[in-house]
Amino acid sequence: MSNQSTGVLERLFHLSENNTTVKRECLAGLTTFVSMAYILFVNPIILGDAGMDAGAVFTATALSAIMGCLLMGCLLMGFLANYPIAIAPGLGDNAFFTYSVVLAMGIPWQQAMGGVFVASILFTLVSLFKIREIIIDAIPQDLKYAMAAGIGIFISFVGLQGGGIVVSDPSSLVAIGSFKVPTTWLTIFGLFVTAILMAKKVPGSIFYGIVLTAIMGLVTQIIPPPESIISMAPSLAPTFGIGVSNMTSILSDPQMWAVVVIFFLVAFFDTAGTLIGLAQQAGIMRNGKMPRIGRALMADSLSMLGGAVMGTTPTAAYVESSAGIAVGARTGLTAIVVAVLFAFSMIFSPLLAVVTAQVTAPALIIVGVLMTSSLREIHWDQFEVAFPAFMVIIGMPLTFNISYGIAFGFLFYPILMMIAGRRKELNPLIWVMLVLFLVLLYTLTMLKF
Repeated sequence: MSNQSTGVLERLFHLSENNTTVKRECLAGLTTFVSMAYILFVNPIILGDAGMDAGAVFTATALSAIMGCLLMGCLLMGFLANYPIAIAPGLGDNAFFTYSVVLAMGIPWQQAMGGVFVASILFTLVSLFKIREIIIDAIPQDLKYAMAAGIGIFISFVGLQGGGIVVSDPSSLVAIGSFKVPTTWLTIFGLFVTAILMAKKVPGSIFYGIVLTAIMGLVTQIIPPPESIISMAPSLAPTFGIGVSNMTSILSDPQMWAVVVIFFLVAFFDTAGTLIGLAQQAGIMRNGKMPRIGRALMADSLSMLGGAVMGTTPTAAYVESSAGIAVGARTGLTAIVVAVLFAFSMIFSPLLAVVTAQVTAPALIIVGVLMTSSLREIHWDQFEVAFPAFMVIIGMPLTFNISYGIAFGFLFYPILMMIAGRRKELNPLIWVMLVLFLVLLYTLTMLKF
């Protein structure tokens, strides 16, 4: 790269100020992309179960991720969000869309997508008027540390499960996986390789661990080689604009109102928790607040709106961005690299089949170790703070949902603080969030039962 190009990137992303380099940001972007590329295949499979065209969903997934990463990186209305955080359709929202709304409630996917579009509009409005920013700033610092640690344990659990080391069990909920399965040994190989590289402090250890694990999978034929290299992206026509054309049907169906509320609240707090946790890991927080958070939240909102138009479930900040941050990502250049790689993936999609869950699992487990370091910052000697923080931390992995973990913490925090005689320390918005989480949990319970 020429000195002139490097100079442009320096001025645009403030690389020196953030103690990073172009090479490090590019490597981090590649690491983040490899860690989250699974969504290109998982999202079409899940939404395909709802009756949606899998090819169109693949394209919509890639395009919404490109839009979100570009907005998060630098292109939002000419201003810098400049965060090393990638955005793509959220895993979890797509499962709720398919299995709870479409299949369980019997709502056609076209109408359900209208609900996603309405929720996206509400999401964008609360970001435009800085309501999200105000609420995030009101979250107590101890709970922010707890969110970072909880996400770390959550993402490690995802890695353990994806790698086959931990499996579901009807009697004990979870159990150790079978070591007779070759893919499990591939995960173990990757975990040892990555851990050794980390212990030796090799720059880019996590990325190199992913590459070496993929190569081992190919050599041992655990991972089948790709059938081809290049494949044109499928048409977006079967899903494009369906949510917009079906949004008016929401008004006449009270059942869909609850669906809209859930999509809105889960997207709101899921992304808020993820942003806080990742910013904490990257050292971006300043006096307990995120600089330029308004721009980051607007980037997230607009990408969710764009994704709903193209035909995919809500986008979200990806916890897998922590893999890139662990490699050294500190600026939006990382997000731009992720966007470029998603663009390439639309053509070279067959190559992504090499990056299986077992390949990325070791990276996610290692990242969990790095993120849980925030535990040392929590005031464990103050029970009224320690217990809500603990509920946030264990709630995320045990419910397999970031929003639920945050909800558990906020159900206890204001009440225990008031009983401990610390009512004056409570921001009035804490009580508002308590009510919102009660609404969320109650609505979900009603829909399930």
